[in-house]
Order: sequence, then structure tokens, then C-alpha cells
Amino acid sequence: MGEPSAAPSDAGLAGSRLEQGDEEAPGSSSSINTSTFTGNTGGGDGSGGDGCDTIDSVKTISKDLFNLLWGNKVKYDVFRRWQQGFAFSEYEPSALVQRDGGPCCVIAPVQAYLLKTLLMETPGHSFNDLTADKCKTLLIQAVCQILMKCKSDMYRIVSLRSDSTNEPLQMTTTTTATDGPVMMRQASGSDVPDALGGHALKEAQEARCSPATVDDDDPAAHEGAASLLATHYYHRRIWTPDAFHGRIVYRELEHIDDVQRFYTQNFHILTNECGVLLLLYTILQTKGLDSILSEMSDPSEPLIHDTYGCGSQALINLMLTGRAVPHVWDNDQDVGGMTLRGINQQADIGFITVMEQLQYCTVGFFYKNPKNPVWVMGSDTHLTVLFSSEKRLVSPETPAEVARRVFRQFDAEGSNFIPSTMLQDLMCTLELVSEPEYVDLMRSRLDPENLGIILLNAFLNEFFPSEKKSMPDTFDLLHYNGIPNSNFNNRVLYNKGQAVLLESDVRMFNPSDPMLTCLQTKWPNIEVNWSGNRTPSLN
Repeated sequence: MGEPSAAPSDAGLAGSRLEQGDEEAPGSSSSINTSTFTGNTGGGDGSGGDGCDTIDSVKTISKDLFNLLWGNKVKYDVFRRWQQGFAFSEYEPSALVQRDGGPCCVIAPVQAYLLKTLLMETPGHSFNDLTADKCKTLLIQAVCQILMKCKSDMYRIVSLRSDSTNEPLQMTTTTTATDGPVMMRQASGSDVPDALGGHALKEAQEARCSPATVDDDDPAAHEGAASLLATHYYHRRIWTPDAFHGRIVYRELEHIDDVQRFYTQNFHILTNECGVLLLLYTILQTKGLDSILSEMSDPSEPLIHDTYGCGSQALINLMLTGRAVPHVWDNDQDVGGMTLRGINQQADIGFITVMEQLQYCTVGFFYKNPKNPVWVMGSDTHLTVLFSSEKRLVSPETPAEVARRVFRQFDAEGSNFIPSTMLQDLMCTLELVSEPEYVDLMRSRLDPENLGIILLNAFLNEFFPSEKKSMPDTFDLLHYNGIPNSNFNNRVLYNKGQAVLLESDVRMFNPSDPMLTCLQTKWPNIEVNWSGNRTPSLN
């Protein structure tokens, strides 16, 4: 899917990368060399180039931004797992594939915004009918929507510069254990090694030429096969933190149309081996260091965990809402004189997490009830996406649904009743008549046996006796998990389920079913029958 990854275009790149197993063992960490953040800004973007950059048009990035993201040291294994581009599944045209753990805090929000656009544009259509060009457009639109939420004054698009944009591709020879190097001549005359012992040469020949030989008189055939060889060759190598951070630069664009045009012309920046990282830096640079720090509670904590490589809640919130606040409740809360910042308005994309059931956090109304029927789902280790074509799932709340939600705020244990002493506060919050005499009358009607409790159903039947629900009783849900190993037969596909909202308000907690546990934080009385009787994995 999409355009092929562009091979790097500078002569010294092989020396600036780290082969797996060389020099630095996985799990070790390295301090980022501060000298890589200063000096010449360079020219070109090093990822194919758009042909319009001058030395003055790109700028280097502040060292403080790297420290905010990674901390003082970057573990080799963590940085390696973040090196991947955006790629679509061969089994589900619009589903992004995540190769390693860690980048889900970027990939899942991008997937969510892609699905939001897809649901709005093609309601009821089969996702299997999407073309590669359409999915490319959807990905760029999703990226632009996220950037629009993060923009402070300018869009700052991060890419990789090369040492020399006009030099032909050059590489050093690599010898495998079983075969000597298979060399192939580019049209420009440089030698390209086959690090796969001849297999890549055969694939390149079959892809570009018929019969399976390269015509010595056909420069285009040589160039195409050499490009494929270069892609294979470089996919065996990994950027070191110093090499990567020494090459990234950004250019400023004022309008989102310019951003969309830039990514359309340079789509390889998103799909090459550093595409996810480059987008992450673009978002941070567009938001601005000062703006991010002002929204975070503890700027000393890096946005990416230094051991596990997962993104913080502040980074997830930045991707979904454009604000790097650390909490998921509604608005700000004052705790012991400290202002703890949360989500300040209804989000375009929702967020629910199994961690709420475990009482590690409280997800507010703004996240649970987004503007679109798309939710990022959080487990303890991974992010996935839930979505539906049923627009009534995000229709405005009826007064009875508002009352049910507010009642549960007073019912901290989820037992569907509150102490009768809380009735006046509840009625006041719902802007019902709350004069003491009237409250006493309602208390006697709602608690005739004087048990000291007010039941949820009794309260709703008294004040909202005949109101129809806006929420459907049955609806389809689809779930996305970008990691192939977490999908049946290692195929990244959307999993479909038929959801039913039961009449009972009793919540059945099943610790062996994290999917249902997470869904019940949004719909307490939900049951889902998944296709093939296989419950999708949240991990």
C-alpha cells in the first residue's frame, strides 16, 4: 500500500547507522550528543527531496525538545522500535500496521482520525473497495487534522536533510556469511551491494524487467532495480540517536493547504523508515516547546518512557486533542492547591481505557462522548481503536441520559444507588427544584421504607418517566489493532462485533476479558458478540 519507501540519498549514511548486533547492544542507552543540535542547517530533506529547498529554508531543532521527548538518555532498543514508517495492511486497505511496541501513541491516533474521515465520507461502503491512492489521501488528511489542532503560529514540518542532495547514492560493500556480495551497477555508475545474497537482485529484476534479467542498455531498469536493492539494504540498518538527531531539520509553512500539498508531493517522508518519528517531531515542533511545557504537570518526565518506549498520557492527549495535558477527566481540578489539567471540551476522537475499571484514572464525559463514533482504547501496554458507523452513539444526550451520568458521579462505587442525604446536591446539580421542603418530599417518595438510599431507576422514573433513549439498543462495533501478532493469523484486519445494551444496570466485571471491561467503562450494560467468537486483543 502507498508509495515505496525512498532509499536514503547521502554517501555517508552507512557509517552513520548502526547495524543490528554491532557496536551497541539492545537495551543499552546513549546520551544524545549536544553538538548535533547546532551548526549548519544544511539543505534538502534527505528523504527524496522536493526540489524547492535552499539552505535558508530549513532550520535545526532545539536540544530541549529532544530532552522533553526522550529524557537525558535514549535507550538503543527503545529508539530502534520507534523507527518505522506508516504502512497499510495488505489485508485491510485502510488499516495501518505497527511493527514494534511503542509507537502506538502516534499510530493509533492517526488511525482514529483516518477512520473518522472515512466514516464521514463513505458511510455504508465497504472498506475493501478503497484504492491505494484513496488511502494515501486519507493518511495525509488525518495527519493534517492532528496538526491543525496543535498549531500555535506556524506549521513546522520535520524531515531529514542529506549531506549532499546532488550526490548519487553510494554504499559500502557488505558480505554475507554464505555468499559473496552481489554487485549491481546503477545508471550513475555506483555499485549497489545485495546484502541478501542475491534474493533482492532477483526480486528487483522480476519487479522491473521481463524476462528476469536486467538489460544492460536500459538505464531505467538498472535504476529501478537498484532502488529496490537500496531499500532492502537499508532496512537491515538502524539509525543511531545521534545520527538521526543530527540530520533532522524543519521548514515552516503557514497554511494547512501548503502542508497537505507538501506531504502529497513528498509522501515518502511518512512512509520511509523514520516516518512515524518525523511526524511526532513535526507535531511537537508545530505545537511549540513552551506551549507543551505550560500544559504538562511535570515537565521533568519525558513524553516517551525511557524503559518501555510507550507514550505518556500527555503525549496521547496531545495527539488526540492538541493539548499536552496529563489527565483524562473533564476540565481542571484543584487538588491540594494544585491545578491538575484535563480535557477542556468535547473531543473529535474519544478515549476509553481499561485502567479506569482498575481505578487508576477517571475518564470524563468529553472523552467518553466524542463528536464522532471513534475511540482510542487503552490497555496497560498498548493503544487500539474502536469505531462504529452508528452515528446515534454520539448523538446529544437527552435530559434522562444527563441525569443518569450525573447520578453516577455521586455513585462512586457504581452500585446504582446513593445515600438519601445526597439527593439535594444531586437535584441542584441537575438544575431541578432543590428547595429543602421539596427535596424532603421527594426523599420520602423515593425512599418510602426509609432505608437511607435513593435507587437510580426510581430517580429516573420519578423525574424522567417517559423519555425515549437516544442510544440504540443494538449496534455494530469494529476494532483495530495494528500489531500483526495480536490479530488472528497475523493479519491486520478490522474485527466486527454485534453489541447489545442489556436492560439491567448491573455491571458484570470479568478480569479475564479486558475488552469487555474497557467497553463497560463507556457502556456499563454492554455485551458484544464478536465475529468468529474471537474477542479482539487490546494488547
